[in-house]
Amino acid sequence: MTGSVSRRRGIAGFGAFTLVMVAVFAGLGIWQLQRRVEKHVLIAALNERLAAAPEALPAPSQWSALTQAHDEFRRVSFAATYAKLADAMVYSSGSAVREDVSGPGTWAFLPARLPDGAIVVVNAGFVQNTMQDRAQQDRAVSRLVTDAPVNLTGYIRFPESAGTLTPAENAARRLWFTRDHLAMARALGWSEGGKQIAPFYIDLESPVPASGIPKPGPLEVHLKDDHLQYAVTWFALAGAVVIAFGVWWRAQRRG
Repeated sequence: MTGSVSRRRGIAGFGAFTLVMVAVFAGLGIWQLQRRVEKHVLIAALNERLAAAPEALPAPSQWSALTQAHDEFRRVSFAATYAKLADAMVYSSGSAVREDVSGPGTWAFLPARLPDGAIVVVNAGFVQNTMQDRAQQDRAVSRLVTDAPVNLTGYIRFPESAGTLTPAENAARRLWFTRDHLAMARALGWSEGGKQIAPFYIDLESPVPASGIPKPGPLEVHLKDDHLQYAVTWFALAGAVVIAFGVWWRAQRRG
């Protein structure tokens, strides 16, 4: 009698564990399907923004209302003058949004002054720069900085956050490893004199310098969409747990 009770308790316990695991795996599978739908909506929205005609740059009074979810990759056009201030470079091993960029190099970040005095930081393009040579970038960007305003077209982007393993910036070489234009502005004095710094930066699309360096260009968003594969994996694990319980239960009954 005691053995029978113990066996029933064992079956009930393993059955409860199986139900929990099936619920967890199935829930993860459903979550991945939901994420797939959300990813498709995001891809469609980003492609629509990238293909849209450029709009006027929002006025500084509107900057605080811009968000990454609703405004990232919006195409804008505006006139600005590159400020005669120290530029910064951001290390890159390639680009997920520029198919024409590969290999190590740097992005040239320059502060540009709007007619009202506010500062918009511009990623003027890619510099093939395997050694992150400060002099090489100085030569590349020096041709851009003149007293004449330039009509710029590009994409609104928002600053990145450094990860746990991201190297710290090298202030002496003005070299960063994340696209955090606000940190650059603080370190290099781009906001001195109370100048307002836009909370976003601009990935430049045009114009392209006569030398081709830095190299701006159009963006293409390619987001990974592995959610269906992950969902199938989770559902398969849920099925495997059920099969394992069935095999074990049959063995217990025969015993």
